[in-house]
Amino acid sequence: MISVQEVSKSYGTLKVLHECSLSVARGEVVVVCGPSGSGKSTLIKCVNGLETIDNGRIVADSVVVGQGRAETAGLRARMGMVFQHFELYPHLSVIENLCLAPVHVLQRTQEAARAKAHELLDRVGLADKAGSYPGQLSGGQQQRIAIARALAMDPVAMLFDEPTSALDPEMIGEVLSVMLELASEGMTMVVVTHEMGFAKAAADRIVFMDQGRIVETAPTKQFFSNPESDRAQAFLSRVLSH
Repeated sequence: MISVQEVSKSYGTLKVLHECSLSVARGEVVVVCGPSGSGKSTLIKCVNGLETIDNGRIVADSVVVGQGRAETAGLRARMGMVFQHFELYPHLSVIENLCLAPVHVLQRTQEAARAKAHELLDRVGLADKAGSYPGQLSGGQQQRIAIARALAMDPVAMLFDEPTSALDPEMIGEVLSVMLELASEGMTMVVVTHEMGFAKAAADRIVFMDQGRIVETAPTKQFFSNPESDRAQAFLSRVLSH
């Protein structure tokens, strides 16, 4: 489904990814964790072509990422992306935010797009917010809208870049519950997160990164009970003691 092969990436003289390799099977939930600045967000943005790579190769849903502009744009439409800061259009209502891409990219009729949007709003528990604007919603509500907007494109996979890190603690649970439901339904997911409770509950595998390298990849149970690397052990003892 997703194959990252020996990928490296630099910003000027700063190397942020060092020969990273990772594969994600269809229907698998993979959590990418590690300390801040370890390259997690850059890696996930490279997967759908938001960031270019210097070396290596990424194949997602049989498309070589970055090889052709049209192919990469088509892939981005099929890979739902949820960001840390929601990225909703503030001047559009919730329903307009959800309908924009399906109408313009998938060529859906307004009627079909709106029907799907209402269905998704119901699914994320915000059926009553269709006419609201992002500024009228809490952070947790905005992030659930962002998830619904990604789902409106019928994605083959969902990529989450620290989806709860900008939220107040009481709002984190409402977003994670939507993500847990998606995972239980078999959605292919790659999630960059510090939420270890979510990782334990939803992930099939954990990828641990440090200083731009993938240090360890392990099944979830194994990673939490017996991480192989000293670096992962130190990271877990710190985050789990909070």
